[in-house]
Amino acid sequence: MNELYYTYYESPIGLLKIGGTDNYIAELSFIDTPEQMVHGEPGISDIIHQCTEELIEFFSGRRRQFTVPVHQEGTDFQKRVWSELLEIPYGKTISYLDLAKRLGDPKVVRAAASTNGKNKIAIIVPCHRVIGSDKNLTGYSGGLWRKKWLLQHEFRVTNGVQTLF
Repeated sequence: MNELYYTYYESPIGLLKIGGTDNYIAELSFIDTPEQMVHGEPGISDIIHQCTEELIEFFSGRRRQFTVPVHQEGTDFQKRVWSELLEIPYGKTISYLDLAKRLGDPKVVRAAASTNGKNKIAIIVPCHRVIGSDKNLTGYSGGLWRKKWLLQHEFRVTNGVQTLF
């Protein structure tokens, strides 16, 4: 087992906890309460430093794709869902049904949505790019206001337009 290091980054949409090893990022999550913070000594690895730099570039509109390695423990199905999320282009959205179809079976829409919600690596594994079939924003563990902000940010950078919703 690789040692996990944690650090924090104050982003335009709140405090982010970055967790990782010497080899990959394992967590990128929003911190809304002090109880969500790791107690003890934070640490930093080269990978966490790279992640922080890439986040700075993302929020400033200079990065559209992350190159930092990521890893999440999960079932084969969950790993397929998270891998499919990485294929959604920057500035674009798909529906939960589209996600299920990409996985090869429209009947897995609920399981795909549930797995999307279990993603531990926000922003980098872009679960925020999955929306309802009716184009409404639905479900986001970081809060719908953050999902809206992220989508508008990407849309603005991609198209030079101020609002998507």
